Amino acid sequence: MTTSTRPSALDQRLFRASVVSSTRLTPNMQRVTVRGEELRAFPWRGYDHWFRLFFRCAHQDSFREPDIAADTWWKPYLAMPDEVRPYCANYTVADFRADAGELDIDVVVHRGADGETEGTVAIWACAVEPGEEMALLDQGLMYDAPADASSVLLVADESGLPAVAGILRSLPADMSVRVVQEVPAEADRRDLPGPAGTRIDWVCRTDPHEIPGTAALAALCADGTVDATGYAFVVGEQKLATEARRHLHRSGMPKDRITFSGFWKSARR
Repeated sequence: MTTSTRPSALDQRLFRASVVSSTRLTPNMQRVTVRGEELRAFPWRGYDHWFRLFFRCAHQDSFREPDIAADTWWKPYLAMPDEVRPYCANYTVADFRADAGELDIDVVVHRGADGETEGTVAIWACAVEPGEEMALLDQGLMYDAPADASSVLLVADESGLPAVAGILRSLPADMSVRVVQEVPAEADRRDLPGPAGTRIDWVCRTDPHEIPGTAALAALCADGTVDATGYAFVVGEQKLATEARRHLHRSGMPKDRITFSGFWKSARR
């Protein structure tokens, strides 16, 4: 039995909500909390439960939700005129409180050479005001550990930190777990509750110009220990995901025991 699920075409549903607050969680992570009556019914399953986030673009006067009627929702979405089509991005549920109809979204704060915030979602997250309307489209889980996995390995850059945090708190208490988590700075480290004995190797970048994921990949490859009967979940910058999967497979882990996803691709590749 595996945990991976995705909503069927018949289950496609948009959950409408509005922003409650936006606060700096760590120097390079912003947390946006949203609330809505419809969110009380959001089928949160823990782990790396992810969704498509829709919000108003800066040049738009108001939020207009897309038409979600089938698994081809993206066709009418792309057909919307630019002046009304909302921005869309993929994010992990950072935390969820069904009774309150509240959901947290953790967004990496990217910065340019001048120190200014870069990226559409980061700019939105840092500037958004309470009451701003938005919507979510449930996408289920990617985490797909086989029932006989003897251990779990989680590898990510900062873009994958919310997924790592969610998986850790969802795992059985007796699971053997190792985490290789890269962050931009020491101050971005945070408490990650999980199974007793979880090994967390924090990798903090010393060079601000280094492409994210490079240090995590090096740390993973430097450790020759690979559990061929375990399960690995690797996410983040594209090269981290693909090269880590290649390394793990060459080291003896079957491909069907590795979930990997390039959440983004550096423009410096």
